[in-house]
This record gives sequence, structure tokens and C-alpha cells, in this order.
Amino acid sequence: MSHTTSAREVVDAIKDAHFPAGKDELIQAAREAGASDEAVAALRGIPPESYANREEVARSVRVDPASDLGTSPAQRAEQARAGGKQGQSQHLRDVPKPPVEEELDR
Repeated sequence: MSHTTSAREVVDAIKDAHFPAGKDELIQAAREAGASDEAVAALRGIPPESYANREEVARSVRVDPASDLGTSPAQRAEQARAGGKQGQSQHLRDVPKPPVEEELDR
């Protein structure tokens, strides 16, 4: 399945949502904001739980891994090894920068 939306588009679609919010509330907020069908479909694919903020939603929604999250190949590999919150998209989990990248950023 091809995902044609980005994490940024999904987060923008729920900018007026009140948190904590459940999946159904987020979908409703996106529809009211005039979100694209792709953004609403991405929200339909998140686990049915309560989300504390937009960042948690962005980490749980399935989008193209290369969309706009700015993770490096090393960070994506670390995500694959470390795992994360059950039901959360593999490529959207928080992962610290590898020590080599931190040193190169200095």
C-alpha cells in the first residue's frame, strides 16, 4: 500500500484538536479542519488509544518512511532494533542520535 500523505500533513490536520484525544476525536477534528482523504485515512490507521499530543499522533500514524521526519538511516536502523510502543509505526518511533552522528554534529 502506498502512503501519499506526510506526517506534517496529518499533524496540520489535527491542529485544532483538544488533547488528550482518542482516535475518533482526532478523525473528527481532521474532517472539521478540511483535511485530505489521505490524512483522514492515515488517522484511521492509528491504534485506538488516547493521545496526549500531536507528537504522539505523528509517531503512531503510518506514512511514507522518507516523508518529512528527518531521520537518518542509522536512526531508522536503531528503531528497527529497539522496537517501541506496541502498534506504533516502526519508522516513526523516537530514537536518539547514534554517538557517531552526535560527534559529527559538533
